[in-house]
Amino acid sequence: MSKLTLSVSPHIRSSRTTRSVMLEVIIALLPATIAGVVLYGFRALLLCVISCCACVLFEFVYEKIVKLPVTIGDLSAVVTGLLLALNVPPGLPVWMLIIGDLFAIVVAKMLFGGLGCNFMNPAMVGRIVMMFSFTAAMTTFTPPQGTVDALSSATPLAVMDTLSWANFKDLFFGLHSGVIGESCVAALLLGGIYLCIRKIIKPIIPLCFIGSCILFSFLFGGTQPVLSAFAGGLFLGAIFMATDYVTSPITNWGKAIFGVFCGFITAVIRVFGNYTEGITFAIILGNILVPYINDLTRKKALGGIYTKPGKEAAK
Repeated sequence: MSKLTLSVSPHIRSSRTTRSVMLEVIIALLPATIAGVVLYGFRALLLCVISCCACVLFEFVYEKIVKLPVTIGDLSAVVTGLLLALNVPPGLPVWMLIIGDLFAIVVAKMLFGGLGCNFMNPAMVGRIVMMFSFTAAMTTFTPPQGTVDALSSATPLAVMDTLSWANFKDLFFGLHSGVIGESCVAALLLGGIYLCIRKIIKPIIPLCFIGSCILFSFLFGGTQPVLSAFAGGLFLGAIFMATDYVTSPITNWGKAIFGVFCGFITAVIRVFGNYTEGITFAIILGNILVPYINDLTRKKALGGIYTKPGKEAAK
């Protein structure tokens, strides 16, 4: 006679594991990584490899020190390391990137309980630490190999008032200065389409994020609102970081609200702020609001009484 097994919901089972999902994300990031190496040379590849190795090492050492099960096999540390490397300029000193890896893995992830317990995207935390700690290095960009035009001398967002649709090809294919992974929009779109086809992500957040950023930039009187969407890290952030399973909403309406909020904050910073970019701050602020967005959009269970966290169920 078989035993009856009782367990809490959800009861839906899937063949997908954390490792398989992370592997799919790594595959989706390969076009942007390859484009970065082609544009910026061997140093871009070196930073990606070192960042991935550092993140894995930090997670392994931390878990050994505190006597936790080793989880580096789930590949989440590799994804964090690769995302962080793609968010830095190709000329960034290696030791600065390793410090960013340390904060991303140990502070933003492991100290909160590991994968699934962090309330902010670890890669974004690592990047924002480096932005405040090493501002000059994080804002010093080298032009892609073989480019000699004016667009390669500065990040496009810094010179948007001098650009026109004649520069769209350079923006779309990454023939301009920037961080390793943000430049080639074509490669990022290829990776995003792959993730949607494989049903790793839903397109709700990227579409709402990018669309609302364009809309609010237009309403706020920003320079070249549509063209500026293809400059900076909007596609990289919207496709690969705002869609993080742990730090994004769980409902479709929640995803839409989250995407629009991030797009709004990005547009505000880009149009009214002294800082030309706003993706990192938008995603971090959005991550903080995710629990409230989930509470706002979560459906009440059929036949039950939904109780907000921290409150006793109605009797």
